[in-house]
Amino acid sequence: MKVVVAGGTGFLGRALVASLLADGHEVVLLTRRASSQGTRPVSISWSPDGGVGTWAETLKGAAAVVNLAGHSIGGSRWTDAEKERILASRLGATRSIVSALAARGGGPTVLVNASAQGYYGSRGDEVLTEDASQGSGFLADVCARSEGEALRAEGLVSRVVLLRTSLVLDPHAGALPRMLLPFRLFVGGPLGSGRQFMSWIHKTDWVQMVRWVLVTDAANGPLNLAAPNPVTNAEFSRAVGLALDRPSWLPAPAFALRVLLGEMADELLLCSQRLVPARALELGYRFRFASLDAALADILS
Repeated sequence: MKVVVAGGTGFLGRALVASLLADGHEVVLLTRRASSQGTRPVSISWSPDGGVGTWAETLKGAAAVVNLAGHSIGGSRWTDAEKERILASRLGATRSIVSALAARGGGPTVLVNASAQGYYGSRGDEVLTEDASQGSGFLADVCARSEGEALRAEGLVSRVVLLRTSLVLDPHAGALPRMLLPFRLFVGGPLGSGRQFMSWIHKTDWVQMVRWVLVTDAANGPLNLAAPNPVTNAEFSRAVGLALDRPSWLPAPAFALRVLLGEMADELLLCSQRLVPARALELGYRFRFASLDAALADILS
């Protein structure tokens, strides 16, 4: 199977590409910096600015396009300029891919497009399936607008799948290493009140779910990429403390987080999002790591 991946050099993209290559699939990366000829995977230079270039020829013969491209949401404080980069990078990449699909008039049968749990906003203890409405806030707007661009591909491909990804747990990349540091220094604990719900997924399950989507014809529309057992931030802190054999009682006050991070604190650390993967469970996906204790034991072993 040939799969075209945009954003395949990031944390999750690298893991997905490595898994596909290991099983003998053909992978083509759309990247701003193409690699030298003959390397695996093949890298093609593109400009994700909403337009179509010669890179669109890579869609020929592909079974799927996976779009993970986008500026990091946690790399810098959210100034107006940074927020514009976050939004523009996602809209530009998605528009380019959809425009290329329209220009070719055929090709891949499925578009898998990155979104995030931010779509739902902060919702307290409300259980959030894929049928839940859009929430409020900057990230909710970014996700909804990006999903809207991807849905323009309906009619051009058989399926458009929107990956509403939760916190992905990995020991070496993503948010978890930064979250573990205070615990390793014996100053770990809940963020704010600790009552906010945290949805999470082990990186292994994230990769396997995306691969499952590629071959599951019934997988269509929004999909919550989250383990079936979300926890509160206080429960998460206790689990990390136990896994590391470190204390987990020292809270980080909400006001201090807001002073340090501004708007990011409310939308990334203090918001409450209780996602459940209703659609994946309905279609028969089986999680390798369904409980947080099992996931942390594997990650921190």
